Amino acid sequence: MDHQYNYYTPGQDSNQQNNSEYRPPHKKKGAPKWVKTVCFGLVFGVTASAAFQTSNIVAGKFLNTKTEKESTEKTGKTENIGSAKLTTASGGTSKSDIAEIAENAMPSVVSITNMSVQQVQSFFGGIQERESQSAGSGIIIGQNDTELLVVTNNHVVEGSDTLTVSFIDEESVEANIKGTDASRDLAVVAVELDKIRSSTREKIAVATLGDSDEIQVGEEAIAIGNALGYGQSVTSGIISATERRIEGFDSNLIQTDAAINPGNSGGALLNAKGEVIGINTAKAAYEAVEGIGYAIPVSEARDTIEGLMNRETRTKVADEERGYLGISEPVDVTQETSQMYQMPVGVYITDVIKGGGAERAGITKGSVITALNGTTINNTSTLLEQLQYYRAGETVTVTLAIPGSNGEYQNRDVEVTLGKGSN
Repeated sequence: MDHQYNYYTPGQDSNQQNNSEYRPPHKKKGAPKWVKTVCFGLVFGVTASAAFQTSNIVAGKFLNTKTEKESTEKTGKTENIGSAKLTTASGGTSKSDIAEIAENAMPSVVSITNMSVQQVQSFFGGIQERESQSAGSGIIIGQNDTELLVVTNNHVVEGSDTLTVSFIDEESVEANIKGTDASRDLAVVAVELDKIRSSTREKIAVATLGDSDEIQVGEEAIAIGNALGYGQSVTSGIISATERRIEGFDSNLIQTDAAINPGNSGGALLNAKGEVIGINTAKAAYEAVEGIGYAIPVSEARDTIEGLMNRETRTKVADEERGYLGISEPVDVTQETSQMYQMPVGVYITDVIKGGGAERAGITKGSVITALNGTTINNTSTLLEQLQYYRAGETVTVTLAIPGSNGEYQNRDVEVTLGKGSN
């Protein structure tokens, strides 16, 4: 039984797309084993050019914002979580009208476009930079004093140079990553409130989160997301199973037969009350399998989401200003390696650079980096991506797993002042 990725390229004939197999180029080391059997519902639409050109996002005018009361009256009770807010269910009777559920929920679901740059080898052997576009979904989960906050999947936003969020009225605004957790495939992105038109603010709403611990197999399930990058669409089915485990995730997943297509990643899985019970993340995509999609339960993801919501929003710094840890030849500790050698998943330090930040902080080879400023680090790609947000001279907290004499690893946080030059 062959395993295949299920990607969609804009402009490709739909019949051709359904009958062909596309294998994406191998870009990153340490890809979780389960992606061979389960594909992310992420749309990849690629456009190429000799050099990268930055897309300008139409942000609109600086406009007034609605009061918190106006934005939350539609959805239920708002509880304070630091400077950010999540909205939780306030009860009510169950509804079975899918059209009504979709109408009420769609204002809280957004489309996300990820513009990135990839280096590819040209026909003549040189290296060219090509612009790559991918699309996913997100859910509006709250706001703070200056930002609207949207939860999505980490794989929707990773590697981005420019992120754009499109709302129910098709208004598009540039967004920034607030925080990510690769191990749980979660991310929160922020949109500046003063960049959102007042007319758009009147149409959008904060999602109501349900209790995924209370769902039962056989219950109705509705999925909303940016399927195939065409904009919001709705599918329905049932909860097929709960507490499913997939390699590469640190939490259980909800299984549903509601169609979760490429582009649905980060979108909402709703119950019959219209409450968000899951964040759509993946589907089984190999031959002879139908109707197996997966969503991250909101109850298990809640603490992670709240933590990401309250992080400082950062933007990438210029290459010449970027800070480096001062380690060389890092090696990914994958799930397979972790199980085989009883090591934590992360980045193994084979050596430290003399005079670099890591050496000055007392870091030695043999340790495994598992987090950076609270963000889980599960491979070198994640580490390098996180470092793009910090300048030389800034101090970061590196979480290390340090081997002991008995072979067991102990966790320790180390403050590292980033230097210039190679990682």
